[in-house]
Amino acid sequence: MKTSLIAALATLALAAPVFAGDAAEGEENFKKCKACHMIVAPDGTEIYKGGKTGPNLYGVVGRQVASVEGFKYKDSIVAVGATGMVWDEAELAAYMADPKAWLIEKTGDAKAKSGMTHKQKDHQEDIAAYLASVAPAPEAAAQ
Repeated sequence: MKTSLIAALATLALAAPVFAGDAAEGEENFKKCKACHMIVAPDGTEIYKGGKTGPNLYGVVGRQVASVEGFKYKDSIVAVGATGMVWDEAELAAYMADPKAWLIEKTGDAKAKSGMTHKQKDHQEDIAAYLASVAPAPEAAAQ
């Protein structure tokens, strides 16, 4: 029994997707996102000047979903955030690829809506890797 459990876990581990975004490519492709989003550190340092229609994406990787103070999120994504879910690169890339489908999967609500007005058809992994690269250092985030 132990052997079959170990074999099953090893197979599962090998089948898990490997996240391999390119942060440099993501920085280049983030230009599409800046119409709605900015990346501004808490001290006011502008990493990427952009719009304010979407939430500030500084530190989004590692941050609880729908948790930027003062930003008015749609109810569906607030419901996901209320579960305590934290963005990681893979979830962020999946969300960008199809926000509505991602929200339906997470909430079970076929009427789920996202504030994001389009699907990011390519480079999602790269953009997520870039956003992870501009996140605060783990020690700074813990303070």
